Amino acid sequence: MTNRAIFSPVAAFGPVRLPETASQTGGPYVHIGLAPKQAGFDIFENNFGHELANAQTRGERIAIEGRVFDGSGTLVRDVLVEIWQANADGKYAHPGDSRDLPIDPSFRGWGRAGADFETGVFRFDTIKPGRVPGPAGVLQAPHVCLVLFARGINVGLHTRLYFGDEPEANLRDPVLAGIEWEVRRRTMIAPRTERGGVPVYSLDIRLQDTPDGGRETVFFDI
Repeated sequence: MTNRAIFSPVAAFGPVRLPETASQTGGPYVHIGLAPKQAGFDIFENNFGHELANAQTRGERIAIEGRVFDGSGTLVRDVLVEIWQANADGKYAHPGDSRDLPIDPSFRGWGRAGADFETGVFRFDTIKPGRVPGPAGVLQAPHVCLVLFARGINVGLHTRLYFGDEPEANLRDPVLAGIEWEVRRRTMIAPRTERGGVPVYSLDIRLQDTPDGGRETVFFDI
């Protein structure tokens, strides 16, 4: 085995103070690179969009909608949202999920959508996910993972959407149970309505507490 000498500037010259690398927020051109069609550019052969399911996908077809507000209560109209979820059987479309559960080839499991520039509403057409194991193998309530990108956000903000019509599962969810205050847990629970015969789960996400009494959404340090 060959011994290699490792040059260390700290060892050679004493402690070195290195300045922090400059960073940028996710805008204002995030849509051109990630959702070009919404920005009026048709530059990619395949565009990742808000539709995760098709007519062959197993499970209950649903829509997820929401808005994002900043600390002043103003709509963030240029936010871009990505979601990641299990299929109806609780299986992720990822090789890291090695559980012996059915894979649904007609379900993508991941989607990307920009908020409407006028209304600030983002939307995904998907299916209700099955339950997946969490810490210590305890089943989690059905949920969808979301990450937000926008001007003023240096690092994508991660949160979850839980379903308001799953009260028993939500009560036993180990992640929700780890949030001390009930009012904070409610920031991730989307009530169910119906529109045109399709269940719609709506969740407003708040980057900070807002003047109208809205509480800051729970975000995860990932």
